[in-house]
Amino acid sequence: MTSTEDKDVRACTGEGRMDSYERFRKIQFVLWLILFLNLVVALAKYFYGIWTGSVSMKADGIASMFDTASNLIGIVGMHLASRPADQGHPYGHAKFETYASAFIGVMLLFAAYNVATDAFAALTGGSEAVEVNFGSFAVMVGTLVVNVFVSRYERGRGTELRSEILTADALHTMSDAFVSVSVIVGLVFVGLGFPIADPICSIIVAVAILHSAWEVFRQANATLSDEARIPIADVEQVACGVAGVRGCHKVRTRGTEGEVYMDLHVLVDPQMPIVEAHAVGDHVEEAVRSSFDQVVDVMVHLEPDVPEERLVEDDVPPQVTAHADGDGLRR
Repeated sequence: MTSTEDKDVRACTGEGRMDSYERFRKIQFVLWLILFLNLVVALAKYFYGIWTGSVSMKADGIASMFDTASNLIGIVGMHLASRPADQGHPYGHAKFETYASAFIGVMLLFAAYNVATDAFAALTGGSEAVEVNFGSFAVMVGTLVVNVFVSRYERGRGTELRSEILTADALHTMSDAFVSVSVIVGLVFVGLGFPIADPICSIIVAVAILHSAWEVFRQANATLSDEARIPIADVEQVACGVAGVRGCHKVRTRGTEGEVYMDLHVLVDPQMPIVEAHAVGDHVEEAVRSSFDQVVDVMVHLEPDVPEERLVEDDVPPQVTAHADGDGLRR
């Protein structure tokens, strides 16, 4: 294919950048809001510990303070990701969001480790008596309600904005909710005379947190390994619905959930003038962008509708069918 047969359609218009900026701005707003709510939870635990003299509750409040670090990591990550494309990063900086989410995954691993080690220590070496009173239940139930609300809200906004960092941070917040549930259940059983239930619940929570970490790493891997983001059949259906397009193949997508880069080949009438063929390419770009709002960059390759192009497969590389002799040349 010659350069004149190739239509490079870039979606990096001013409007496209504004859309990305608006998305980043909304994500950062959610992170600041969640940071505030997490601080409220942490301060409630801390000051309750001071008021009652409960060392464990005060320590839990301090630990919750450090949980807000995931929000700060997300805010910094989104600040870096929102920077526009430049000469050194022609595809932009969106993957900084992925790096930030992976870092939160690491934090989840440490959280699971800390919960598990404390639980095993309690099982093998015993633990101090747990004080059970109405205040303990009130604080833990209150923080649980806030954590569940925060996690569900953040997860919903993460899905809406296709944000890896919001999804990862929601899982991190839910890990705190798991811990709160563990403490509440443990307090109930301790009150009933079964103190061993407390560390057992903690071990179950550690496993749940590990699963959350795996979800975060799985999502980050999809971006960093350039996993396909949009089903090929869906793209082909949209492209082939454009007037003048006789076929579509070699569809490739990659990027983050919120910013997808795509290239595809479309077949047109071999006798079609170049000007008309380029117009078809423009219409394919418009159709793709209107059908998949997460697509920020489209490259449309125009090819003549001839038998040789019809033989090209989308999902596997071309296979050499001819035999080669000792010098490696096809005969």
